[in-house]
Amino acid sequence: MSADFSERRVKMVDGQVRTTDVTSAPLIEAMLSVPREAFVDAGQRDLAYIDEDIRISNGANGSGPRYLMEPSPLAKLLQLAEIDASDSVLDVGCGSGYSAALLSRLARSVVALESDPALAETAKSTLSSLGCENVTV
Repeated sequence: MSADFSERRVKMVDGQVRTTDVTSAPLIEAMLSVPREAFVDAGQRDLAYIDEDIRISNGANGSGPRYLMEPSPLAKLLQLAEIDASDSVLDVGCGSGYSAALLSRLARSVVALESDPALAETAKSTLSSLGCENVTV
């Protein structure tokens, strides 16, 4: 099965995000441009655009499992934060970096904190590969 992730991204925004009254044009643009599938393991990429949390780690040091937040609540939270292009943002518990990637398109700078060393490395690598130069993990 060939995955057209850009088409899935559009369907996610139109079917899950806009339908929950997310109207911020910069946020919608960010969600359309950030490849969510890049922030999950290769075996989970087909699930990247479902409207559910996706487990991204079993947890480090007994901290319990970690999840990539489902798109619609994440979009609502980011819209409610009213982030401006001149803002500096702190992303606590950035996981694999998806939220930091979205924030990088909304804010001047982002500091992303992650307590799980493996997830922090994944976030750094993925954010770097996507050119998110205004994010520090």
